[in-house]
Amino acid sequence: MANLSVRVVGGVEVPSPGFGGMGLSNVYGAANDEESKALLRHAIEIGQTFWDTADIYGSGHNEKLIGAVLAEGDNRKKVFLATKFSFEFDATTGNATSTGKIRGDAAYIRKAIEDSIKRLGTTPDLYYQHRVDPSVSLEETYGTLEELRKEGKIKYIGMSECSAETLRKAAKIAKIDALQVEYSPWTTDIERNGILQAARELKIPIVAYSPLGRGFLTGRYKSVEEFESNDRRLQHPRFAQENFQNNLKIVEKLEAIAKKKGITPAQLALAWVAAQGDDFIPIPGTKTIPRLEENWASREVKFTEEELKEIREAVDGFVASGARYPEGMMKSIGK
Repeated sequence: MANLSVRVVGGVEVPSPGFGGMGLSNVYGAANDEESKALLRHAIEIGQTFWDTADIYGSGHNEKLIGAVLAEGDNRKKVFLATKFSFEFDATTGNATSTGKIRGDAAYIRKAIEDSIKRLGTTPDLYYQHRVDPSVSLEETYGTLEELRKEGKIKYIGMSECSAETLRKAAKIAKIDALQVEYSPWTTDIERNGILQAARELKIPIVAYSPLGRGFLTGRYKSVEEFESNDRRLQHPRFAQENFQNNLKIVEKLEAIAKKKGITPAQLALAWVAAQGDDFIPIPGTKTIPRLEENWASREVKFTEEELKEIREAVDGFVASGARYPEGMMKSIGK
């Protein structure tokens, strides 16, 4: 049975689950900066200090928010900080560029890391290529990242949502310390597309984003009408009216198993992701301290073999309705 509470990234022990910061930047409905800062401080207090952000989240807002909290006292040395680059955006308007252009060229990477350092007020520990730029050679992208590592601007290099082939090629150019992919009870694609196998052969840990299915697997939402009009999830096919009811079937199954065990559906989903192996690190996000504590407590959950079998049967017996991203965003995945 996997130890659910500690993982290793780049040879460094980090706490699991980690914390995904994207939702603090008005992605899933409105967010309040002061409440978000209080939540981040509380995460440090309880030890949930493997943090994940990206320059594109809120077009720089997320990094600034996290940077403000890290600047307080000795908070920075308590947190293992990851951020990402790839998506061009206009920081002056707060909007991603209309082209949605993905860049992996040396000049862009060097500008992106300097901009992230300014917003964060510190150098990140782990730096991911958010999406692969197929127009630029992996030698240029990952050669540049290795240069940044030597210069002390980053310590570890990560990849996100790439193909197994690209992961293998990049790993010959640079030391890849983490692979971030979507993984949850309703998104197990990596088990079938070769990426998990490649990561394990290369001994690269899996950082699982959206381990709660963007909140869907918590059981909180029972209809599309419950989402705020500016909630980006409404753009995702799985949250569309025509797909919603079928997708609730997996939630209902997980709710029933969680109830028998005396835990919440969220805790079940997170503990299940972590139980896939010592190389899995779920990074759930939330905007509230009670949910933060609920998610953190998932590290105490231990499953019997029978329970794991029951959950796996529910997962494997379910086929989600709708793609996990809008069509345009899906095009950048698996490159």
